[in-house]
Amino acid sequence: MADKRTIQVPPEASGLRLDRFLARQLDVPRNQIQQWIRAGQVQVESATAKASHSLIGGERVDYTPLDRQVDGGMEPEAGDLDILHQDADLVVLNKPAGLTVHPGAGRPTGTLAHRLLLQFPETAQVGGPGRPGIVHRLDKDTTGVLVVARTARAYQALSTDFAERRVLKLYLAMVYGQPKEATGKIELPIGRHPSRRKEMAVRPRGRPARTDFELIASDKGISLLEIDLATGRTHQIRVHLKALRHPLVGDPTYGEARWKGLAPEVQRPLRNFSRPALHAWRLQLVHPGSGQPMRFEAPMPADLKTLWQEVTGRELPELPAW
Repeated sequence: MADKRTIQVPPEASGLRLDRFLARQLDVPRNQIQQWIRAGQVQVESATAKASHSLIGGERVDYTPLDRQVDGGMEPEAGDLDILHQDADLVVLNKPAGLTVHPGAGRPTGTLAHRLLLQFPETAQVGGPGRPGIVHRLDKDTTGVLVVARTARAYQALSTDFAERRVLKLYLAMVYGQPKEATGKIELPIGRHPSRRKEMAVRPRGRPARTDFELIASDKGISLLEIDLATGRTHQIRVHLKALRHPLVGDPTYGEARWKGLAPEVQRPLRNFSRPALHAWRLQLVHPGSGQPMRFEAPMPADLKTLWQEVTGRELPELPAW
């Protein structure tokens, strides 16, 4: 265990969260700082504080770094990686459906993170325990663009950009029904469901959340939407689309069996679609090394193309340009 260290908070840091201030000062990933705080290794004026504690400037912050065990004892595992881009700082992947991003409760092995360790072993020294290089995540059954950091500096820069909403994230969603407006904005707070603790819900005292959408096409009782995720709450798109009364096709948690009310010829493909019809389509960010803007796109997965064709009898429409 390292010795206790001290930082004096400068006046210009007034208003910053404790975890964000330490991450910037120490050039350490923010989720690692949060681990120190949860473990009681950080005090503000000799008192423990939460990661969200707002600094006023002038305080003394004492901290004792925990020994790094970044990979959490994970063993590299073989598995395919669909790489869209890679360089010395980052890797951009097209994540398939059915693959969990990192280990968690009930999923100690067989994740994307395990595959990353085999092909990019340097990520073992980047990020928090069990999350080598992971700066953001997608749900297990969501496909599409995922960015992974290969260095601690890239991790810090990307984590900050994601946290401060400087990354553009566009999704494609296949939903039931057709929104009344061709474009719209959903601004509803999201929090933990009051009785089903694994689920999220629109809650008056939840965290602010905003989802913008644009209608691409609609036919035979379903619509294809472009989703601009302005914030990044857990299950945000799924919860907001349910609140809009246009739930995702195939969503076992937040969806509805609306296929029962549609024409008989379209019921089978909708009934049998076994995952939320959601795809992380495009992502734009500032490269952590060069400082240049970069754009990445993961093509529409085959199962969503097939679903649209089987339901509507038509090819998928041309998607909007960047």
